[in-house]
Amino acid sequence: MQTLYHSPYSTCSQKVRLCLFEKGIDFEAIALDFWKEEHLTPEYLALNPNGVVPTLVHDGEPVIDSSVIVEYLDEVFPDPALSPKDALGKARMRAWLRFLEEVPTVAIRVPSFNKAFVQLWADKSDEELEQQAQARPLRTALYKSLGRDGVGTEEYDASLKRLRMTIERMEKALSASEWICGDSFSLADVCVIPTIDRMNDLGLSHIWGDTPHVQRWWSAVQQRDCFKQTFAPGTRVSERYAISS
Repeated sequence: MQTLYHSPYSTCSQKVRLCLFEKGIDFEAIALDFWKEEHLTPEYLALNPNGVVPTLVHDGEPVIDSSVIVEYLDEVFPDPALSPKDALGKARMRAWLRFLEEVPTVAIRVPSFNKAFVQLWADKSDEELEQQAQARPLRTALYKSLGRDGVGTEEYDASLKRLRMTIERMEKALSASEWICGDSFSLADVCVIPTIDRMNDLGLSHIWGDTPHVQRWWSAVQQRDCFKQTFAPGTRVSERYAISS
């Protein structure tokens, strides 16, 4: 049995849940509430000193970082395989994973904050805002940039451009194959699905409105059992927060 420490709303947690469900791996899910600072308890920090989710504990050993976790799961539980068999195919998939970590995974945080999470900051004092930033050691700079009215227009627009760049790269790849890294569902698909679902949830689906191959891929994704299990009721930010236009 695996134990997954996660947040239902965390896109990084959703990546790992997609992988677990796709592989049919039994696991215990323990949800942490960031606003209660459950990610900063001594017990959790002993598992994950970064104080973020998700963390997978397998055979008593913690594995951290969502992309590392899904690759670990694909090695330890190889059936069904979520990576190409050949070395070149694996290299191309890992290049996608690195791109997805650096570009859309980071970019989606900005509209997520502006359209949903900003309401949680509206009534906080300067001291409380500083405490919230310092409580997130990997993202202190990001949280310091967040104001009571959200991220500024320039940074917001830049995040949308990075998301559009992701869509364009996906469209090119999907014009040649059924899935992002070929004709088999892979970790590259797993790792971008939560970002696309979050975009859809935030009212940003127009960003892929002119990309027929991405639209075809998105329709296929939503039919998979792992998607339906991962995005069960209560896992989207719009179900908890009012989404601004």
